[in-house]
Amino acid sequence: MISVILKGHDFKYEVAELLKLFTTQFNFEERKNFGRCITNTLISHKDTLISKTEYTENYDVRFDCVENINISNLNEQEIKKATKEMIKRSMFKVLMRHFNSYVPWGILTGIRPVKIVHNLLDKGLDDEAIRANLKTNYLISDEKIDLSLSIAKRERSFIYPIDKNKISLYVSIPFCPTRCYYCSFPANPIKQFGHLKKEYVSKLIEEIKGLAILLKETNKEIETLYIGGGTPTTLDAKEMDTLIKALFKELDLSKIKEFTVEAGRPDTINREILECLKANDVTRISINPQTMNDETLQKIGRGHSVSEIVESFNLAREIGFDNINMDVILGLEGENLEMVRHTLEEIKKLSPESLTVHTLAIKRASKLKEKMDDYELTQFEEMVKMIDLSMKYAGEMGLNPYYLYRQKQMLGNLENIGYAKEGYECIYNMQIMEEKQSNYALGAGAISKFVYVDEDRIERVDNVKNVEQYIDRVDEMIERKKEEVYKNVN
Repeated sequence: MISVILKGHDFKYEVAELLKLFTTQFNFEERKNFGRCITNTLISHKDTLISKTEYTENYDVRFDCVENINISNLNEQEIKKATKEMIKRSMFKVLMRHFNSYVPWGILTGIRPVKIVHNLLDKGLDDEAIRANLKTNYLISDEKIDLSLSIAKRERSFIYPIDKNKISLYVSIPFCPTRCYYCSFPANPIKQFGHLKKEYVSKLIEEIKGLAILLKETNKEIETLYIGGGTPTTLDAKEMDTLIKALFKELDLSKIKEFTVEAGRPDTINREILECLKANDVTRISINPQTMNDETLQKIGRGHSVSEIVESFNLAREIGFDNINMDVILGLEGENLEMVRHTLEEIKKLSPESLTVHTLAIKRASKLKEKMDDYELTQFEEMVKMIDLSMKYAGEMGLNPYYLYRQKQMLGNLENIGYAKEGYECIYNMQIMEEKQSNYALGAGAISKFVYVDEDRIERVDNVKNVEQYIDRVDEMIERKKEEVYKNVN
């Protein structure tokens, strides 16, 4: 256990998030004690702030680092941000010397590293200056700097110029056949909650009608539409048809560039539902295997086989879908590098238009978090090899990295990367990650994000997660969004 002592500041949250990149075995203490200690001291001298970090064992200093910043031309908000980063840099350098770890994202603990690159590009910095900024201020590795910069450049033609009147729309279908052990999303098992589907769709349409009035009064244009979950294809073809027809009837979707539905799990995919999606002008679907190893599918709680994944994919092709995404998760229980290679080989045969590669995240609301001792998680070195292998296979499939995000409690503090063939990049995904556009979200568990670009401000408006409560309180969900929008209308 490492004792952590902070002097001159109380940025415990930021320091804790940084420490978790290296170890979870630490406690905050008031004073240095016998054993292992990390002490960070913030010192102010005229226009200079100084951060000094020491690592001691039995009171002997083993490593130390001093960082400083000049704050003479910074406002209060900028000083606070720069101070946190300086403290994290000085601590990071000491932690690296002690643990000798591979931490490629440096001091970044947030989920959107590419967003930083966009902000630097907005300021007119060239590639060389951006690289220097990321290296100096955030201690990011050259490899991740190259990746972030290439993704930002690919995204910009889709995201810019920013149009404050355009929004993305998300619709939540919070039902699943079963709950996967790593999942923290709204995923109510059909066996227990399937009887609510019809009523849920009816209430969802009420929220759609309420949103339609709001969008019309505020002159908003929907750019992309995304139906996610859960597993949207737990709705039967009639329920899905009713929902999509209501979306097109109540909302002006004449200018949308993309309409995605997560077909998700093969055990919910059949000809009838796919023909329904195709007839209703869905342009992009996801068929998400997560792995192409049958034994792993059973371990993670999926009620289908690899052969069903292939059958569903081929059926979607037969019906005419020419933009299919597939998701995989690296680091699943019991999987080694060769099993991941097998998954990627099988996906390569199918040749989807896009592939999203996730690093397993230990999410707070998942079964995995509750039963950590029951699972053997992939070792860090193996995880790095898996990510490198997935990048190699993506290149062989003609897929370019086009968006990236990170999650807390990810194995190895690594990242999720979306790859796509040229012209098949998902605009919705890019807009959601870079937060330059408001996202209006409908349904149980949906979270709307209202982006105020000029103020560099984002406000979240949550819908209730519980399906029964959503059904009873849908009018309140409409009012929550109205309240946020109208309080900001001049």
